[in-house]
Amino acid sequence: MDAAIPLTKLYRELVGAEPTEVVELPSSGSNRRYFRLHGPESIIGVLGTCREENEAFLYFDQHFSERGIPVPKVLAISPDRMSYLQQDLGDTLLFNAIEKGRLTSSFSAHERELLVKTIQKLPEIQFSGAVGLNFGMCYPPEEFDLRTIMWDLNYFKYCFLKATGLEFSESKLEDDFNTLAQVLMRSKSSTFMYRDFQSRNVMIKDGEPWFIDFQGGRKGPFFYDVASFLWQAKANFPDSLRQDLLKEYIKALRKYKPVDEEYFYEQLRHFVLFRIMQVLGAYGYRGYFEKKPHFLQSVPFALANLRDLLQKPFTDYPYLNDLLLRLVDMKQFSDALQKRMLTVKVMSFAYKKGIPNDATGNGGGYVFDCRGVNNPGKYERFKPFTGLDTPVIKFLEDDGEIGPFLEHCYALVDSTVARYVERGFNNLMVCFGCTGGQHRSVYCAQHMAQHLHEKFHVKVELVHREQDIEQQFLPR
Repeated sequence: MDAAIPLTKLYRELVGAEPTEVVELPSSGSNRRYFRLHGPESIIGVLGTCREENEAFLYFDQHFSERGIPVPKVLAISPDRMSYLQQDLGDTLLFNAIEKGRLTSSFSAHERELLVKTIQKLPEIQFSGAVGLNFGMCYPPEEFDLRTIMWDLNYFKYCFLKATGLEFSESKLEDDFNTLAQVLMRSKSSTFMYRDFQSRNVMIKDGEPWFIDFQGGRKGPFFYDVASFLWQAKANFPDSLRQDLLKEYIKALRKYKPVDEEYFYEQLRHFVLFRIMQVLGAYGYRGYFEKKPHFLQSVPFALANLRDLLQKPFTDYPYLNDLLLRLVDMKQFSDALQKRMLTVKVMSFAYKKGIPNDATGNGGGYVFDCRGVNNPGKYERFKPFTGLDTPVIKFLEDDGEIGPFLEHCYALVDSTVARYVERGFNNLMVCFGCTGGQHRSVYCAQHMAQHLHEKFHVKVELVHREQDIEQQFLPR
């Protein structure tokens, strides 16, 4: 392999023998090329395309090693500084080590332990790693500043937003970009900002995290790396896990500085918004312009994160907020998001006609028996009405039994819906049965459907089977 000749020469000089095999490793987003050289020792060889970028990595690597941060040791460097050999950490990326959790949104104790160990190390890299660091070695810029913020925002605008065909006002968008930049700049600090701190840049060796690909780091706010790691598009972290990891990060952060948690969480939201836009810009550039379609496969995951984030509006940037809402609702993206969205089917039925079948094949979900609630159907005056009509509604609510019954139902279903959303499940069925499927079950099913619609970003399909009534509640 001609490209690896500089690496085989370095290997021979270092080990004193020729490598028995040279295997090129899969490339990531950069143009750097990685090889595994087999022989008396297994070593990783790197071919860079930019000397300044190489110099940044080599300098950071030595500095972090001296600070006790687990990074691969550089073993040999070519005279032209364009290639080097480094310690082989194996093949296990954190991204792959948590694959089962990523695919199911149900993370095992072992996967959680790896994530906790990683996030606990981040403040050490950011604060201890910055001690004595010459930021003048950073490439290309040495600091996260107003200019670099605008670079990334315009990266999103020109490489992703314009490529979607969505119409927008450049001047209004620029106004909000400037406001966002000022909000981000109020978090300036002298810490090391890894910039691409995510599970593909963490390797697991002997059960511990090791850190790679930090050559793009610079001086900057610690919020950025937290957003980068916890909102990585394909990491697919459920919100409950994300919140647990944030607590672990804050606990580790307190070793280096006091933390105002209210301010921390509020400021972090702005960095999450910024990071998602920056990532979408990268996906657009790699996918639309460099014609690498696998980058576009991550777009729906990033947009799902963006949609969740926008549940609480960014009032500081009203035009940007509205534009992003229109973006995630574009048909080319909303169709993909709809496929990943939970649909809850809520039904009322009569027990004498049988419990409804679940057409999705998922086993039927919840079936609640309303027959313990006082029955308005035993009174002649209510027989013409259903649980949707005012006389029946007033009877049930005045009687006082239906409220506590439904509150218990809400608690059970809410916990399941929240978990299903986190795990990326597509279907849940919730049924309410009574004697005739006319009064109590209809009231309960109607109220459950409205409750779920108001509380969760899910699609709700309501069916009153015996009344031949169907209604759909689309996510807001």
